[in-house]
Amino acid sequence: MSGEKLHNEETLNALQHDDDAAPETSYVPDGGEQDPLEEDEGVRPDEVHSESSSEAQSGSAEPPTYHAPGPQEPPAAGPAKNWYIIHAYSGFENKVAESLRTRAQAFGFADRVGQILIPTEEVVELRNGKKIISKRLLYPGYVLVEMEMDDELWHAVKSTPRVTGFVGGGTKPVPLSADEVNAVLYRQNSPAERPRPKMTFEKNETVKIIDGPFTNFSGKVDEINTERNTLRVMVTIFGRSTPVELDFLQVEKI
Repeated sequence: MSGEKLHNEETLNALQHDDDAAPETSYVPDGGEQDPLEEDEGVRPDEVHSESSSEAQSGSAEPPTYHAPGPQEPPAAGPAKNWYIIHAYSGFENKVAESLRTRAQAFGFADRVGQILIPTEEVVELRNGKKIISKRLLYPGYVLVEMEMDDELWHAVKSTPRVTGFVGGGTKPVPLSADEVNAVLYRQNSPAERPRPKMTFEKNETVKIIDGPFTNFSGKVDEINTERNTLRVMVTIFGRSTPVELDFLQVEKI
């Protein structure tokens, strides 16, 4: 019995000696020997690898740096366009405007010519007892052109058929001011709720009433209200001079 016990103790000592002499193993990520700890605890190799990768990213790796683009320089602005008045043959204003557009395309200066404007306004007149609204030129014989003035363009515009030249300044025309341009544009674009009468009157002028209770009466213009388009006419009624307020369209010149 004692010999058997002694044999078992020697066997245990030999096993312990083999365990102490065995080399340590470590995890090899690229398909090497499996770590015993992972095998025992059921840890998969991909879990260990992802954990080590996340630790490496959260460690010494620096986040990428983004640089904002610097300010860009705006494109260089060309010469400013100004408004000029061109004198044309009366009655050929539309022809001149059309010729200017055609020549600008043909001769290559379309980029230096802006708007071409023939200012008009709506007027009303009485025909056969009916009010007729039509358009009338504000400045007959003149055309407004927006352009970058230089010697070359001055000659090109001046040589356009039915153009006699620029208004003011000789060979160096003076552009219109901003207030002058705004006044023309405002008058042209104003609503036509109350169009301007086509006719004009003067004080002490004799007129004949053609509409209303005083039809066929005659009288003299005593006062003119251009804002309301009305007249005060002195009419003789029963031998007495009586003022009567009439619309421009209710009278005609004698």
